[in-house]
Amino acid sequence: MSDGGLSRFQRRMRAIPHEVRRAVVPALAQGGYEIAEAMEALAPEDSGDLIGSIAVTLPNQTTPPYSQPGGSFTVPENQVAITAGSTDVRYPHLQEYGTSHHPAQPFFWPGFRLAKPKAERRIKRAISKAVREAR
Repeated sequence: MSDGGLSRFQRRMRAIPHEVRRAVVPALAQGGYEIAEAMEALAPEDSGDLIGSIAVTLPNQTTPPYSQPGGSFTVPENQVAITAGSTDVRYPHLQEYGTSHHPAQPFFWPGFRLAKPKAERRIKRAISKAVREAR
């Protein structure tokens, strides 16, 4: 039974030296902060609470409780999570998608799509550089 190449991919990922994975974290963090800044720039600023609730969570840390999307979770290695919402701000999804009484004011996904390509390029450069230096 074929796994669609998953086992081959997992073997290749395990073969990446730990130093290379660790060298990519600064590029991941910087990309995450740039995406969060784009989201903050697009977020409606009635009281500023929504903008203040946008958070970047680095690998092996836990996202804020009640954050969107997904609530509180621990971010895996080589990933960065950008969330909106907190214990005090529980309405980012209503702001993003709207309600029957309030029109949508998207900020999260447009900010993500706007800043993602630049962050991806930075991460790819960091990976390439770390692999070259590890040889």
